[in-house]
Amino acid sequence: MAGDDKMQNKAEELKGRAKEAAGDATGNEQWQAEGKGDQAKGNIKQAGEKIKDAAKGVFGDDKDR
Repeated sequence: MAGDDKMQNKAEELKGRAKEAAGDATGNEQWQAEGKGDQAKGNIKQAGEKIKDAAKGVFGDDKDR
């Protein structure tokens, strides 16, 4: 499941990049802002996944904790 989350987060970031690029190309400030927001959400979620992965490395993958 974590792999699915990582792919969805990366997809959200890439969607944001595309939306921002479309906004840049058309001069649409709303798309630019939405694209930056989507990228930020995706990046934050990816950072959360990295923290979870690091915690697994420190504490192990023990489900009893």
